[in-house]
Amino acid sequence: MICCLNPHCTQPNHATLSPDCPTCGTPLEHRLRGRYRPLKLIGRGGFGRTYFALDADRLNSRCVIKQFAPQTQGTKSFLKAVQLFEQEAVRLHELGEHPQIPTLLAYFEQNKYLYLVQQMIQGRTLHQELAAQTTYSEGSIRQLLEDLLPVLQFIHDHGVIHRDITPSNVIRRKVDQKPVLIDFGVAKQFSEAIRYEPGTRIGTEGYAPIEQLRSGQAYPSSDLYSLGATCLHLLTGCKPEDLYSPREGRWLWQEHLENQGRTIHAGLAEVLNFMTRDLVSERYQTAQDVIEDLNRLPKLEGSVPGWVSNQSGQSLFAGLSQPPLSGPGKKAGMAMPTTSLPTMPDSPPSAQPDTDLSTGRATSGTQPGRKSKGVSGQSSAERLGGYPSSPPSSGSTKTSGGALSGAKSLGAEPAQGWQLLRTLPHQSWVTAVAFSAQQPVLVSGNLNDTLCIWNWQSGDLLHSLKGHARGVNDVAIDRQGQLLASCGDDATIKIWQLGNGTLWHTLKGHFRDVTAIALSHSDNLLASASEDGTLKLWNLKKGTLLKTLPSLAGMLKTVAFANSDQRLISGGLDNTVRIWDIQAATTLNVLTGHTNTVNQVAVSTDGQLVASASKDRTVRLWDLATGNLLHTLQGHTQEVNTVAFFPDDRQLVSGSSDGTLRLWNSQDGTLQETLPAHVNPIHQVAVQSMGAVIASASADKTIKLWQWLG
Repeated sequence: MICCLNPHCTQPNHATLSPDCPTCGTPLEHRLRGRYRPLKLIGRGGFGRTYFALDADRLNSRCVIKQFAPQTQGTKSFLKAVQLFEQEAVRLHELGEHPQIPTLLAYFEQNKYLYLVQQMIQGRTLHQELAAQTTYSEGSIRQLLEDLLPVLQFIHDHGVIHRDITPSNVIRRKVDQKPVLIDFGVAKQFSEAIRYEPGTRIGTEGYAPIEQLRSGQAYPSSDLYSLGATCLHLLTGCKPEDLYSPREGRWLWQEHLENQGRTIHAGLAEVLNFMTRDLVSERYQTAQDVIEDLNRLPKLEGSVPGWVSNQSGQSLFAGLSQPPLSGPGKKAGMAMPTTSLPTMPDSPPSAQPDTDLSTGRATSGTQPGRKSKGVSGQSSAERLGGYPSSPPSSGSTKTSGGALSGAKSLGAEPAQGWQLLRTLPHQSWVTAVAFSAQQPVLVSGNLNDTLCIWNWQSGDLLHSLKGHARGVNDVAIDRQGQLLASCGDDATIKIWQLGNGTLWHTLKGHFRDVTAIALSHSDNLLASASEDGTLKLWNLKKGTLLKTLPSLAGMLKTVAFANSDQRLISGGLDNTVRIWDIQAATTLNVLTGHTNTVNQVAVSTDGQLVASASKDRTVRLWDLATGNLLHTLQGHTQEVNTVAFFPDDRQLVSGSSDGTLRLWNSQDGTLQETLPAHVNPIHQVAVQSMGAVIASASADKTIKLWQWLG
């Protein structure tokens, strides 16, 4: 079998031993340069053809022959084509030492045609892969980036820009499944000052950035743009030009994914978005920058089964007794034993910028890629509110009706009431806190991406859990004290076995920060709220997403279960509290009255009341059944970030950016006590199951534990 090398032959492939082509009569070249035997035409273009061949001098190893035979000669385009063809040979010679770039075997002229011979890569192009299968998964895209970015760094270090990275110019090598970058025909040396005629397009429409298409200029970031656009095509199945809105001046690829019922990790989405920015200055400047940001993301995880009971492993809680305390919020019939007051701890550390101990760099309010925070433009720290100008006063407290008779502030050594039990110091702002109902265990979440597990009776830190790539926003513990759930700015929810700190599952589905989570009363369901404006319901035992409740409220801040897990309560940036029917995935009622963001909602134990804490400095109490506003609790001087009911539902506690805890009577809305708890904002409060201890988490990098002494 031999192939005709006449670039104008209409049927060049033959199984013939004759000296001439039976189609066009051109003498057949059985061997180019005495060694390369062309067997089959495999590609053609405006500047020539590509053939599959065997190299007789290398044991008939397979190779590819590129023939330069443009249709027109003598024009500027022809001269430019000659330059590009010669340039490809030079580039392959310089770069062929890399295992993911084809090796140049020869470059010569024969019979007035130019030929380039290079190593043949057996496999399929990414374009062929996409045509033969479904769209790429998140894991496949990330693996492709991790495989190709070092190749780009290599060619850029050698002063070369590829300028035409597309799915057709990357081949998946069959032998090891590694992507190989091909077709350096339009590659450009950094030092070259090639100027193209007006209207000349260098690169492929949709994949080439605007600087290439307009003027032919290209930079390392231009290749990164093309690789990013390639990933968007593979991820969505849509060509890049169909994923970009010129009217809005932005990419719509995430909306396309949503329409397909898919999302990807928020960190990876952010990387792709910064690779494909329009302005050169706003993109990543080097492939190494992208690699570093990918390395900051959580490692790729396989399928992990849903949570199961702890059957093995050393428990973190071995020897811990049941908490013996009860307090003013106890249920009827519960005893209230007296306890001695432990020694007061030292003063908490002052607030300082967070530092990554491994690098020594400040981390508060920063994130990968030296980028600003998402759509909202705020970091986690900024969203949590600023510091008050001065510590809260300990004077009398007033409600909307004036001075409250009997309301008291915490004195230096009160004989009874709420007393500081101890302070638990942290390395960063404390954003979340939850008690276990079964052991004297407290879990906290921090902006340094860590979960801390404490014995709150002794103040000992039992364990630290690392898993979130970015700050933790909320934590929840199941009623059996075995399961811990956490969520964070990395757009994931993580399920841990609390007894030994094992990570059992990572739930992915939100494409922006997960702001809040709630466990159902049956502990079989988990609800999550996100900045992406959706509520999601998950089956914990299977680790699967059951349904998504799209909200019209915009960014959501809080979620809670109610009515025996038949209802969800949410709140967010639209200043409303929404009541959802879980089965129908519809809104049943919208409670209006707040004049600013609803930061947190809480549902009473009997399911009759909903409390909502707001940026408008109030807490509002609602009748869940009717949606009627019962009381507006006023007194905080800055936004109220958190609220929680006591076990008997007769009291609730709120925490504010003014640094105070305020305890309220839930029956009539009156203020009962004010605790000047922290000098910085309080982000979350939790009440121990017997009602005897309150935990307050703050931006002053501490949790304060408050004990009732009756």
